[in-house]
Amino acid sequence: MIEWLSQPWPWYVAGPLTGLMVPALLLLGGRQFGISANLRTLCAATLPGRNKFLCYDWRAVGSWNLVFALGIVLGAWFASTVLADPEPMEVASATQTDLQALGIERFDEMIPSEILSWESLATLPGFVLIVIGGLLVGFGAAWAGGCTSGHAVMGLASGDLPSLLAVFGFFGGGVFATWVLLPWIF
Repeated sequence: MIEWLSQPWPWYVAGPLTGLMVPALLLLGGRQFGISANLRTLCAATLPGRNKFLCYDWRAVGSWNLVFALGIVLGAWFASTVLADPEPMEVASATQTDLQALGIERFDEMIPSEILSWESLATLPGFVLIVIGGLLVGFGAAWAGGCTSGHAVMGLASGDLPSLLAVFGFFGGGVFATWVLLPWIF
């Protein structure tokens, strides 16, 4: 069983299983799929009364979502320990060539340490990518009324036009960051 689970699943199996989460959550629990609301729920649970935005009945609205987030953490731990591939991850040679043109040389990890490490926080490119990028992602998710997973999986499946616009914005921002900002930063 572990051998079967640890293999890459084909798109025609993994895609429909992911897509079936939307109607399953709606039909079985009356819930919407998404993860970004967890930060508000966690803050409301731990900092009650400190901010008007956080004064709501988080137990009725979002406690199930905290269990969902815990499941993501436990699932990631299970996948990285029990289902871990003993072979090191390899960055595609075409990607390595593109990144080397930007001055990134180390590929011993899936994400090069020049991009994501404690040491890179002390550099301007690292600070921009990790701190400024993280703040922009958080702001964008709040401004768009949800994160990429919520809009792309739940919103598109529900036929929501605002979700379609948000997904176009997420995709366009990613293309802009990859082709314009990343070369400029490095």
